Amino acid sequence: MKTPERKTFLVRGARSWRLAVDRVEAFVTCDGGHLAPVTFHTAAGKVRPYSIAPWARDEVPQGAPAVLNSLRGDFFCAPFGGNAVAWRGERHPLHGESASGLWKLVSCRSSAGGAVLVAEMTTQLRPGKVIKRVGLRTGETNVYCLHELVGMRGPMCLGHHATLRFLSPGRISLSPWRYGQVSPLAFENPAQGGYSALKVGAVFADLRKVPLADGGTADLTRYPAREGYEDLAMVCADIGPKLAWTAVAFPEERYVWFAIKDPRKLASTVMWHSNGGRHYPPWNGRHRHVLGLEEVTAYFAFGQAESAAPNPVSRRGIPTVLKLDPRAPLRVPYVMGIAAIPKSFDSVRRVGFHRDHIVLHSASGQSVRQPIDLSFFQ
Repeated sequence: MKTPERKTFLVRGARSWRLAVDRVEAFVTCDGGHLAPVTFHTAAGKVRPYSIAPWARDEVPQGAPAVLNSLRGDFFCAPFGGNAVAWRGERHPLHGESASGLWKLVSCRSSAGGAVLVAEMTTQLRPGKVIKRVGLRTGETNVYCLHELVGMRGPMCLGHHATLRFLSPGRISLSPWRYGQVSPLAFENPAQGGYSALKVGAVFADLRKVPLADGGTADLTRYPAREGYEDLAMVCADIGPKLAWTAVAFPEERYVWFAIKDPRKLASTVMWHSNGGRHYPPWNGRHRHVLGLEEVTAYFAFGQAESAAPNPVSRRGIPTVLKLDPRAPLRVPYVMGIAAIPKSFDSVRRVGFHRDHIVLHSASGQSVRQPIDLSFFQ
């Protein structure tokens, strides 16, 4: 298929496609398909929630993972994670070809109802195709993401890798979940200039009380925190027919960022706290106040081999891979959005789902209605 001509923009060192409607402008990088920057026009003003790594392409050291070239916003990982170990002859790059390879534009169309960008990638390491659709709707402050894996066979760990920047304190909330654990292996190595604060392998039942390596606990519902450290934890959702959600309220800036997923497709949330704990290139201690809220079906961020093998999470009945069938493409829907909130709105306590909208309920008793088309998940 011939790629259609479409103007690209050089945005923070990355060639990108643009799509926009009345209330949202978004850019998607040609390499890796990373979604950022995204500007939402809300009653709280302009909101740009996503992180963009503070280095340009020419600063990334030779031999560094290709995903770092564009590192920003949200991107789709197949397979998700480090992938340091080969699996059945497949040796995938960090977060897979989908997060670092070159996407081909299929179409980028606008209409009175919205805008949709469609791109695709023919994968080599796991032969098949990934189709990316990023959609915006007129009158809404949501981004609709759909990835379709076509022609692939066998187990695959995968996920979205949303990274938020915190310009002010945020309050993190998750829909009901059943298991939480800090990375069971050290996330950083001090001998190489990396530092972590959470207790390796610690199991927790409350995000507000997660064990620290030096004693005491950390509150993972509040961020930024633990300046000078990088940490990774995973929370596994209740898996059923209902949709699941993740939310961050920014009371000072008067908005909530939220994400909605089908937990049967994206079973867990990996929380990556990146707050200046990496002192090796290209990080150099400057990647700070960033929180990854990564919706995945995976065994932490280890990669394909560890996720496909029996592991402590899968033994609990929590899926760490999805089985791909070349006769039945796998569709992974995911929606992110921004909602303006009143001054007294502190944190999201629950989310009510309705056909054409959601309601964000705060712990302080406030509620906010957000238009959204939930038929997208059908």
